[in-house]
Amino acid sequence: MPEYAVRALTEDELQTAVDWAGQEGWNPGLHDAVCFRGSDPEGFKGGFLDGQMIASASAVNYDNNYSFLGFYIVQPEYRGSGYGLQVAEAVKAHCQHRNMGMDGVVEQQDNYRKFGFELAYDNYRFSGTVGKILGQLGRSLHDQITPLSALSDDLRSYDRGLFPAPRDTFLHAWLGAPSHVSRVFEEDGQVKGYATLRRCLSGYKVGPLFANNPEIAQALLMSLLATLPADQMDAEVFIDMPNPNAHAMAMAQQLGLTKVFETGRMYSSHAPSIDLDRIYGITTFELG
Repeated sequence: MPEYAVRALTEDELQTAVDWAGQEGWNPGLHDAVCFRGSDPEGFKGGFLDGQMIASASAVNYDNNYSFLGFYIVQPEYRGSGYGLQVAEAVKAHCQHRNMGMDGVVEQQDNYRKFGFELAYDNYRFSGTVGKILGQLGRSLHDQITPLSALSDDLRSYDRGLFPAPRDTFLHAWLGAPSHVSRVFEEDGQVKGYATLRRCLSGYKVGPLFANNPEIAQALLMSLLATLPADQMDAEVFIDMPNPNAHAMAMAQQLGLTKVFETGRMYSSHAPSIDLDRIYGITTFELG
């Protein structure tokens, strides 16, 4: 009889899960694995059949109250066998009493409801080419935008209004990762927005894109894309926007972006109090 075991993933095994995500069309970033794992190494689980990894799921515990689920993937030939469910139950147990968030694809949301999750709002992934977006935004650099490579107290405080829990470990890794480019908008000594651009398997993603208003969001986006070389003007850029932010939806239309994917932000207990009107780009669908 085959032996099946569920355990925490090593860094190399998490990279395998990220590779699977690429095969599923989720288009992860090139350095996502190392950035993700440091947040909660025990939260990334794999299912191993006779020593071979065939399933994955994650539950990153940010603090005593909040956890985020992702990377629920079962290799196609083993789907429907119950192996994935065992990994899902393991990460759910890892969450313990915490409120759990997740971004569920539309076709699986009914299944997630069976696990006690309720839909809070929809997220839309938009895409456009670097050159087309810059053509709409222009290229004049804003003197209130500066490079960002480390987590400051002011940035930490700003981020806490837009994410349900402290995430210092993640942000340290995210802001300092190779090929990640980050910018911050400051006015009168206060942070009023920040954003990160990262290289993905295909094109680039912008996330987070946090800003106090649409003008700051567009200025940050322009500043990031302006760092790319001329031979990247035809590369695709992806931004995951929460539908309740009407200004973000209007910005997507103004820039001529195309909706290419949709998820639902779901929670197991309640929707946390975060200011969606300042979220123009979600950090990642995998970690929230």
